[in-house]
Amino acid sequence: MEQKPINRKNYGSIGHLPNSRMGSGDHHVHEGQARIATKSIKDKSGKIREVIVQEKLDGSNVGIARVGNRIFPLTRSGYVADTSPYEQHRRFHKWVMQQQERWLSILNDGERICGEWLLQAHSTKYKLSHEPFVAFDIMKEDERLPYDEFVERVSKANIIIPHLVHRGEAIGIEEVMKKLGDYGFHGAIDKIEGAVWRVECVSNPQNKKKPRHVEFLCKYVRADKEDGIYLEEEIFN
Repeated sequence: MEQKPINRKNYGSIGHLPNSRMGSGDHHVHEGQARIATKSIKDKSGKIREVIVQEKLDGSNVGIARVGNRIFPLTRSGYVADTSPYEQHRRFHKWVMQQQERWLSILNDGERICGEWLLQAHSTKYKLSHEPFVAFDIMKEDERLPYDEFVERVSKANIIIPHLVHRGEAIGIEEVMKKLGDYGFHGAIDKIEGAVWRVECVSNPQNKKKPRHVEFLCKYVRADKEDGIYLEEEIFN
């Protein structure tokens, strides 16, 4: 079995907004991007944009890739999940492979679904009312599907996505976190981690031929969040 079937990471890192709690190796988004996401979607470019904000979930980043007519469950680094030393990833591999037709029905060759595997508690315990996989992107190489296309695709296979907090103009961190409350919308028992902003270009007067696309993502993580506090206990949601 190929160890890294898509020859890349499953998912990279998302830049942080100002005052977001950062870990080692994390980075802030450019101040111009932070302003577009949280204050005003307008700038000198004349682009028409939309901001989409979703709850940020606290699990393990995983993916499900289609290569030809084969399905590969992936860890964040892009390796096949059953080669991972961690039990949660091996369980993910088994869960994915038991329902291969589900993934083949919505993925084209070379695409992958990226999401959060919530089976094992990291820093947030959940009392889940849905399956432990929550998808937030369909990607081909480094390109993301626009939000509406992504939602349409995953809905065909009844795949859960993160709760939609806001859609429209720019929106600030404080307002987003107020809308989410302490425990969000996915059964969190501990305080939720934060939120992810997705900025999409609807139209561009400088490039009218380019269709709607995802410009950038950014995130906010609450200041008092501690990483991986439950991992050693191996608590499964």
